[in-house]
Amino acid sequence: MWAWHHYERKKPVRVRRSELTCPGNNMKMMAKAAESDADWVMFDLEDTVPPAEKEGARSTVAEALNTLNFKGKVRAFRPNNLRTQYWYEDIITVVSKAIKNIDVIVLPKIYGPEEIVAVDQLLTQLERKLGYKPGKIGLEVLIETAQAVVRLREICEASPRLEALIFGVADFSASIGAREMKKDQHINFLYVKQAVVTYAKAYGLDAIDCVTLDFRDTEAVRRDAEWAARFGFDGKWVIHPAQISIVNEAFTPSDEEIKRSLKIIEEYRKVEKEKGAWAFAIDGEMVDAATIRVEFKKLLYAKKAGKIQELQIPVDVFEGVEFEISY
Repeated sequence: MWAWHHYERKKPVRVRRSELTCPGNNMKMMAKAAESDADWVMFDLEDTVPPAEKEGARSTVAEALNTLNFKGKVRAFRPNNLRTQYWYEDIITVVSKAIKNIDVIVLPKIYGPEEIVAVDQLLTQLERKLGYKPGKIGLEVLIETAQAVVRLREICEASPRLEALIFGVADFSASIGAREMKKDQHINFLYVKQAVVTYAKAYGLDAIDCVTLDFRDTEAVRRDAEWAARFGFDGKWVIHPAQISIVNEAFTPSDEEIKRSLKIIEEYRKVEKEKGAWAFAIDGEMVDAATIRVEFKKLLYAKKAGKIQELQIPVDVFEGVEFEISY
């Protein structure tokens, strides 16, 4: 239904243990975010920027994207949601000024796939106008409305630009009238968290958990991050630098996991080379191309954490596997 697009795009594999957001009208905070140990940084034009400053913040965000040293981080910005008068100029202005240095745009308060399609069409026009191949910029969407949850399948199918689903607990709480959003998130929001993870993984997307709102409570941050990792999330949204190291640790594979991933990929290389097979058994478990993506991503996370120095995996392991590496 939504396959209107006329371009192909390989799905990037990005490291997203920690996704740090900061106000797009504050260059000092954006500079600190670029210097931080977060894997991904997002400059916000939505909730953290008052109406009187939204227009000026667009140029500030573009300047930050063009001038700061991100040290390999995923670079993103968040426009205002599509039900406001701001979103169109947010995207036009920032992309026109900084397209070379934008990896991802984060769309807030999504209600359905038609909003993603509208942004996809706009970006395709901008990319062509600015001399880039369509699909250069990826999309992440915030699942923070009840309508979005019941339309997750359509949302996941809306655009090849889509890379990740993010659960937004504050606005989702308002959407359903929840009275508690800070405590027991993995109990009170169990259904939506599992839905986000399940649909994301079914469509080859990353799943990012919501923020722990009380950033001063380090034990709560750790507990929430560890629960999120167990659930199958790939990372967690953070709003303060103090949360970053805790979250990164929770999503970094253990030494045992790294050892197993290396073993699986090495065995896969041998089997594929000798037999041309795409599936085999190791330690009593079936391994196929989908498994290889998961195991390789664990190693990317390990490399980002400094637990391995080199991936040491021949490129031919991934021949025929439709994704690109970005870290």
